[in-house]
Amino acid sequence: MINVNTENHIMLIEVDRVKKLNALTIEMYSQMAKAYYELDTNDDLWVGLIYAKGPHFTSGIDLAAWSEQFAKGTGNPVAPEGEIDPYAMNNAVYCRKPLVMATQGYCFTWGFELLLNTEIRVAATDTRFCAMEVRRGFFPTGGGTLRLPKEIGWGNANRYILTGEEMTAEEAYRLGLVQFLTEPGKQFDKAFEIARRIASVAPLGVQGALKHSRITYLQGEDAVKDVLWKDTSAIMKSEDMKEGLQSFLERRPAVFKGK
Repeated sequence: MINVNTENHIMLIEVDRVKKLNALTIEMYSQMAKAYYELDTNDDLWVGLIYAKGPHFTSGIDLAAWSEQFAKGTGNPVAPEGEIDPYAMNNAVYCRKPLVMATQGYCFTWGFELLLNTEIRVAATDTRFCAMEVRRGFFPTGGGTLRLPKEIGWGNANRYILTGEEMTAEEAYRLGLVQFLTEPGKQFDKAFEIARRIASVAPLGVQGALKHSRITYLQGEDAVKDVLWKDTSAIMKSEDMKEGLQSFLERRPAVFKGK
């Protein structure tokens, strides 16, 4: 199952099906989609942290449960309301808040592709990433073929996508796929540290920066120029902007409210 808790503006999204190596069921997917929606729409939540219990992040999907869903040809089973597809594959809806992810052990198929739709990644040195779908008869469906080439380059991506070969944590770090390596068991602590840093700064500023970075990444520089100054004008009128300026003048830490 997917456990959700909150702490100091941080949503903690925990994958917990340890006895099955955190294999993803359709019910777990729906629970995660609901968590993404809550993170996106709850003004008191400013950043999400995804992590897993047990020695492995995930061994992959529960293939028996998902085969029928894939055969329908309708995409991921995201509800029309109250859910956001964690892979942003069914539509163009992305969570507006940043996501940090911590991995360990196996991080296969859906876990690997979920990683590609997060902002900051922490991997324990024992992590093994793998898009093994071609070893099971099909191909990645959660955005891996779209995003991995952008992340690490065409040839590097296809080396892993087309062979189903495992990628070590060290190689993922070298290629820029993950931003931090830790000793096994320390990955959550590092990811939580990063999430706290994000939650300590202006949430509207963070969301604006993420929005513009994402537009540029997906649509190019010209597209972001159409909205950047309009969004800048709006945020300059926010309470947080006033607080940021006042705290600067008073030489004290700012206390932001997301308003």
